[in-house]
Amino acid sequence: MTGAVDITVNTLDVTMAVVVGGLFAIGFHLMLQRSLMRIVLGFILLGHGTNMLLLVAGGTPGLPPVLEGRPVDPAEPADPLPQAMALTSIIITFGLTAFLMALAYRSWRLSGSDEVRDDVEDRRIDIALQRAGADEVTGPPEGPGGNGPDDGPGFGPGDGSEPGGEDDGDAPDHRDDDTAPPDHRDDDDTAPGDHR
Repeated sequence: MTGAVDITVNTLDVTMAVVVGGLFAIGFHLMLQRSLMRIVLGFILLGHGTNMLLLVAGGTPGLPPVLEGRPVDPAEPADPLPQAMALTSIIITFGLTAFLMALAYRSWRLSGSDEVRDDVEDRRIDIALQRAGADEVTGPPEGPGGNGPDDGPGFGPGDGSEPGGEDDGDAPDHRDDDTAPPDHRDDDDTAPGDHR
């Protein structure tokens, strides 16, 4: 004997599922952007989507869970666990949002923009690994610049030819050669504006 299961889909359930899915989709899309403010807004939308998901998971509304000693059918009161978890999620989301906004503001104050830049050191390591892979195939580089006559343009820090195609605007790295600027700390003549 097979019993037919009556599954009725409520319009509110479908609407809430679409809203929760939309909040998650937009939140993840914003978190994948390079702007810190968009990342913060994406995190806020993910928090709201999580809160709504927890409340929808609680099921249909019922009586308040505080029974005050009254005999009540166990199916009538609402489940207090999703409400408590949503309240905890709101507090955690608020704290993390405040922290992320402080980080975004500090980054904007230091760099003048809220865009996350590529890590220059990671690009240099990637270029070194590409050179090492090319050296295994073509042999050691010729000349002091490290580029043979057939190797094409060189990749170096600050020459504008790094991946991404633009100069990163950093000062030249003088750690590996003898072209470091002179140190004036030991001179008797102090630099203008230096009142030590």
